[in-house]
Amino acid sequence: MCGIVGYVGSKQAWPILISGLKRLEYRGYDSAGVAVLGPDGLKVRKCKGRVSDLQAHVNGDPMTGTAGIGHTRWATHGEPNDVNAHPHVSGDLALIHNGIIENYAPLKEELISRGYTFSSETDTEVLVHLIADIQRTEGTDLAESVRMALQNVVGAYAIVVVDRKNPGLLVAARKSSPLVIGIGDDGDLFLASDATPIVEHTRNVVYMEDGEIAILDREHGLRVRNTRNQEKRPSIQALEIQLEALEKGGYAHFMLKEIYEQPRSIRDSMRGRLNLAQGNIVLGGIKDYEQRMVNAKRILIVGCGTSWHAGMVGEYLFEEFARIPVEVEYASEFRYRNPVINEDDIVIAISQSGETADTLAAIELAKGRGATIIGICNVVGSSIARQTHAGSYTHAGPEIGVASTKAFTAQVTLLTLMALMVGQRKGTIDGARFQQLLQELDAIPAKVEKVLKTEAQVKYIADIYRDARNALYLGRGYSFPVALEGALKLKEISYIHAEGYPAAEMKHGPIALIDEEMPVFVIATHGASYEKVVSNIQEVKARKGKVIAIVTEGDTTVKGIADHVIEVPATSDALVPLLAVVPLQLLSYHVAVMRGCNVDQPRNLAKSVTVE
Repeated sequence: MCGIVGYVGSKQAWPILISGLKRLEYRGYDSAGVAVLGPDGLKVRKCKGRVSDLQAHVNGDPMTGTAGIGHTRWATHGEPNDVNAHPHVSGDLALIHNGIIENYAPLKEELISRGYTFSSETDTEVLVHLIADIQRTEGTDLAESVRMALQNVVGAYAIVVVDRKNPGLLVAARKSSPLVIGIGDDGDLFLASDATPIVEHTRNVVYMEDGEIAILDREHGLRVRNTRNQEKRPSIQALEIQLEALEKGGYAHFMLKEIYEQPRSIRDSMRGRLNLAQGNIVLGGIKDYEQRMVNAKRILIVGCGTSWHAGMVGEYLFEEFARIPVEVEYASEFRYRNPVINEDDIVIAISQSGETADTLAAIELAKGRGATIIGICNVVGSSIARQTHAGSYTHAGPEIGVASTKAFTAQVTLLTLMALMVGQRKGTIDGARFQQLLQELDAIPAKVEKVLKTEAQVKYIADIYRDARNALYLGRGYSFPVALEGALKLKEISYIHAEGYPAAEMKHGPIALIDEEMPVFVIATHGASYEKVVSNIQEVKARKGKVIAIVTEGDTTVKGIADHVIEVPATSDALVPLLAVVPLQLLSYHVAVMRGCNVDQPRNLAKSVTVE
């Protein structure tokens, strides 16, 4: 969940590191630090706060040198402060780390018995002392000392280590936490948690695999060793992301930009897959496993947060169109409850980053029990993309805002394509209905553009409820996961307590909370349960609750009883989530801005959750 950046080459490292840290700040922003190797030896500067605080801290203190490492932290062990910030130092070594060392306590006791002292509360300081101890006692070089130290470590990590005595060298290692190496045309070498800091320098990258150790050497280039300590030829791949996708592009925040990118990201998720002319769906990434999906007796969907909500929409889709029973699981709970997994099960793992630790752990468990794993993620070369049997990329483009928006609609789009394809192959969906849904799905991007034009109205509503202390979101059927997602967005970025509920369940508890101070957001589009939702709205109004309803264009019934309505174009029930979620995203955004919250980097959250 932290951000790692490294550089070794012929240029000054400090500008490259600080630029890279700014690109990675969405991954963690409790504290930041750098270590630069140069004519003055090893210089380490770090502080609590954001990258801008680090810049101010370093101001006037030249960080001269052509090799270095940088880090932005999302705290796990120890509160965010100057001392707990990375890099951590032991003698001539400095180390940055993403992940958790689970057995740090016994390692720390052993190191204390050997005379080492600790200044921080972190597990990371244990690791740098352990490497230094091995280097001192065994006389091994840095790479070998790192390898030997990691044999004693239990947990997940991505680490980079530098040595004052060898200023042209970085040593990196990973296990269950991503690292990407960039290879410049002039021999410069870059390293980062993801490709965002690298794309402005080179398009040639190497994705490190679990258990690998990489040696980035100014004189000898890149060397990679596998889990058996054998040299291996790095597999160089070309980056597909564009630099402009990492900029705000004139928007005030990344979140707003990404909300407005949804017509394009939904279209890109369908491009080359939905073929109206031929009237079919082709998902090349799962073609070899298509028949297994058709024959599946059960589908398990695992994900966390927004991806879990997308998976809930997927449950409705697969059960309606493919007539396959579906269970949607929190990935974080899946591996700990000894789930029943059969060899003919299909497990669909959903993650924006492709690096979510809980989801990776769920994949490992299901894979070990013989299930077929299908991945849905947004990041090419990510761990989930490599560890699943097959899968599809959403092609949503980089999502920098911590609160996920376009990833949700892209994931739902892909799940819709999968469910329709399986249903069509099985014959569980009528041919005319299938063709109608293809037409409606193809029209969704244009309809999202129309929904985005409600922003001024949504902003007006946000201003009315900006000071609410609680909010309730209600939906039925396909709209229930949208209610959950809307509540999550409000919680994440405005810090208002909000809960999503099935509309019919309101009277089984939450109705006790409703009074004239409680805004209730209801997805009340025309569909199979429309009349029931109207009844739920009347129950709220009878208790003086304030109702903000998402309705189908032309609705008059709800408009006559709700306090506010936001209209979305008519579409099939199954596709309503792709439209109804957009005004809820805009509402959360504007409420957060009005409350003075940090929209793109909400407190205590990080974008890529790489620890369990």
